[in-house]
Amino acid sequence: MKYKIVISFITIIITLFLLINYNKEIIVKHWIIIIISLMFFSIIFILLQYESGKISSKEISLIAILSGFSAVLRIPFVAIPSVQPCTFIIICTGYVFGPIPGFMVGATTALISNIFLGHGPWTIFQIFAWGIIGIIASFLPKINIKKFGLAIYGVLSGFLFGWITNLWFFIGYIYPHNISTFIFSMSSSLAFDTMHAIGNLLLFIILGEKTIKIMKRYKDRFHIEYINYSKPEKINI
Repeated sequence: MKYKIVISFITIIITLFLLINYNKEIIVKHWIIIIISLMFFSIIFILLQYESGKISSKEISLIAILSGFSAVLRIPFVAIPSVQPCTFIIICTGYVFGPIPGFMVGATTALISNIFLGHGPWTIFQIFAWGIIGIIASFLPKINIKKFGLAIYGVLSGFLFGWITNLWFFIGYIYPHNISTFIFSMSSSLAFDTMHAIGNLLLFIILGEKTIKIMKRYKDRFHIEYINYSKPEKINI
């Protein structure tokens, strides 16, 4: 499943590279439509992977519980600017359960919590940002990233989330679109992104190891691995 996602994103990047080399004017004139379309189709692709995958009822229940818990955690922390424990839950989910559960918890966190906090053009960017954060977290065990590394990734995720969600502000409210205004848009939320990063860092230092142990224990309880034991062939002596 992970390799399908990686191959899909590599295909998108290669397609964009070829398109830029073929006709740069298309990118310049329609870059907003291209970015939003890429985000939208990436989200749809991963949702279809989830729909067509072999998922047990326990795993569906787990994703629903973690999504609800993550969304609920976001709401009371609105009073503290950009401190979002839901990012911590999304990273832990991707780290333990894999890319699709990580993405699904991230996506549904934005959808559910914005029912209370307000939907708008920023929602699709939040879905994509938290989803990508969950997917990237699923690759960390492969490179033996543990407690300290997860805390660092939590810090980076705070800034990554801010940069991705700032795109809607840059697209909708900033003109003209150039390098200077883009840098201004990305840096305008630096204080809030720093708060998000610090909140993630503290959560991973205090609760990271315990939370991952609890999730791994639950995963071991419902995970089923199918092994094909073929009958040995008769050998005539």
